Amino acid sequence: MAERSRINRMQAVVLRRRDYNDADRILTVFTPNLGKLDLIAKGIRKTSSRKAGHLELFTHVSILVAQARTWDIITEAVAVESFRHLRGDLGGISRASYVAELIDVFGEASDDSTRLWDMLLLALRELDAAEVDPDLLLRWFEIHLLSLAGFQPELFHCLGCGEDLQPVDNFLSFQAGGIYCPSCGETLNGVERISPDVLKILRHLQRSTWGAVRGLTIRPAILQAVESILYRYLVTVLERQLKSADFVRRLQRVN
Repeated sequence: MAERSRINRMQAVVLRRRDYNDADRILTVFTPNLGKLDLIAKGIRKTSSRKAGHLELFTHVSILVAQARTWDIITEAVAVESFRHLRGDLGGISRASYVAELIDVFGEASDDSTRLWDMLLLALRELDAAEVDPDLLLRWFEIHLLSLAGFQPELFHCLGCGEDLQPVDNFLSFQAGGIYCPSCGETLNGVERISPDVLKILRHLQRSTWGAVRGLTIRPAILQAVESILYRYLVTVLERQLKSADFVRRLQRVN
């Protein structure tokens, strides 16, 4: 008699999904202990499925998973947090998609899935509550995700001489992953000037908890410069564009 499949109960957030066969879906989820997983939800596309409403995108769900040969099978699902307000707003959906895409692409690069899990839930809860500047939230999320994944940019010491960076125009290098002082950066190729105001905000975001920055008010031009720097650094690290980020930017231009 075949050995009975091992059963695990776990918390998860649904990052993305794709249809499979006539009635099934493959779900990519993120969990606090096992990181990113691909699981199959059998029969979820049938109108009679009781799991479908609990396995929507971005939902925080408690699932029962049975071990199988190809994909482990979700046998039971109960929504813990649905984030209904977030999913009812196009801006919220676009930003949640961006957060999910970042977790999806960086989830395997970090050994600390528990901290990533905490950041993911924090971001979804804040986006759902809609009480803070969502773009500030995304900038904080980006820079802390980079740190957890091992790509933290050096913002405090010159990459060339190692000296403390002074509050003057310095030089930013995406390829090198940090800042050069004026003496070291002036003759380098592939660098760009970064103002002390922009560097100050980047530093504050990098070294602070979300609670310490969530009420911060930043001039739009400075926040836009921070957004541009972090996005281009992400693209440099990943060597590809982020689809959800482009959608967020298009919405920002419309609004």
